[in-house]
Amino acid sequence: MRVCSTPGCPTVYPRHEGSRCATHRAQADRARGTATQRGYNSRGHQAFRTAVIQRDPICVVCHLNPSTVADHHPRSRRELTDLALNPNNPEYGRGLCHDCHSRETAANQPGGWHQG
Repeated sequence: MRVCSTPGCPTVYPRHEGSRCATHRAQADRARGTATQRGYNSRGHQAFRTAVIQRDPICVVCHLNPSTVADHHPRSRRELTDLALNPNNPEYGRGLCHDCHSRETAANQPGGWHQG
């Protein structure tokens, strides 16, 4: 068993469920939005993903594992859109392995582990 990692939350839950209780996991998921809301179900995004992974076949963070995720970097997809930049331009992406992408998302995205 573990205590929720959200500051001030005393909820105790099974360790295998992650670092937050069910309530705070749901809040984090809502803050991120659906894949469609984030623009990840479009043809443009599929082309972005293909181009980034072909350019970066090995994870650019750990340099050990194959890239399986096209991560928007250094700006998020939302930031690129807000700046009227094309978020599907591979110039704004990098190839990451699943584990590195999970760590980066947890640290930097809304609702991520380090986002109080």
